[in-house]
Amino acid sequence: MTDGIAIQQLWHQFQSDARASYRLYSSEIDQAPLGKESRRNHFKRVVRGLFWAMVLKLSPARRVLFVLALVLLVFPGFDVQTRSVEVQVPNLAFFGGLILVILFALELADRVTMKRDLEIAKEIQSWLMPDAAPQVDGIEIAFATRPANTVAGDYYDAFLRPITADCSAQDQSLIIVVADVAGKSVPAALLMATLRASLRTLAGVCHNLVDLMERLNRYSCEQNVGRQRFTTIFIAEFHPRTRRLVYINAGHNWPVLRRASGAIERLETGGLPIGIMPVTHYECGECMLNPGDLLVIFTDGLVEAENDNQEEFGEARLLACLNNNPVTSASNVLNNLMTFADQFVATAPQHDDITCLVMRHAGLAAAG
Repeated sequence: MTDGIAIQQLWHQFQSDARASYRLYSSEIDQAPLGKESRRNHFKRVVRGLFWAMVLKLSPARRVLFVLALVLLVFPGFDVQTRSVEVQVPNLAFFGGLILVILFALELADRVTMKRDLEIAKEIQSWLMPDAAPQVDGIEIAFATRPANTVAGDYYDAFLRPITADCSAQDQSLIIVVADVAGKSVPAALLMATLRASLRTLAGVCHNLVDLMERLNRYSCEQNVGRQRFTTIFIAEFHPRTRRLVYINAGHNWPVLRRASGAIERLETGGLPIGIMPVTHYECGECMLNPGDLLVIFTDGLVEAENDNQEEFGEARLLACLNNNPVTSASNVLNNLMTFADQFVATAPQHDDITCLVMRHAGLAAAG
């Protein structure tokens, strides 16, 4: 029954599920007291609102069955006797419970079907993002992503592209991308897949990042009916021979560039998130990467992760983690950062997708 999970873990799991369910239903009702409303009336109104919020999630046929089951559960039965007629109606709570079991089975079947479809979508989504970064002399790259639900709206990528049509493999530039589609779950995941396909296509035909970003923005606006969703994106192009990093930050969290000396720089030059205004102009930022420099790119799900006291992890803790841990490799930095965030959040539920990409200039000697 418990699948080997300890009692304490089961309790924390139940608490997490209960909080998530309560947030879902309570978001549809106004829980603020109305005028001079008494505590009793306020409690009754909130409970009634939660009840109807739950009932309305069912299909019409299942709503009828659910209400019928509740009536049968509380119906005590009765016995009417006259001189000529005696009518006995037994307690029908058993049938009420049976109907609830049937409803549970129907809802569970829907959940299993949806879960199977989402697992397939998750597998397809994993194919769209790289398992390992391309090999570039002197460069280490590590990345991790954790969806809040089965599928995510975060996107990361790292790939090589030729600078000229006849350039050698050593002369290719490295494109790194971290993006966050507004929202999460299936709608955000679908837009993420579209973004990835568009970006990969445009990277092969655009000669610079500004052209790439402006065309990507126009395409995103065309697909974004009603401007209901947008995407923050950080994209950079690294040239190994010159160690020059050119980047555009389109409304994304400012990546952290930690120099070998310990100095911190933030990469903020860019423009608006894509998908908002078709005519948007972007600016390129530029910096040089030296051996020992570390670039950390992340989505807001990391810094906005909350613990049970609703305290955010925050960028201050992220910077403290980078400063307090020796830089040995990109993968170690990433593992330390994610572990530190996990320890802070503890058993609190994850509210947003979390993605982090770490890039370190290790130097040519270390790379070999």
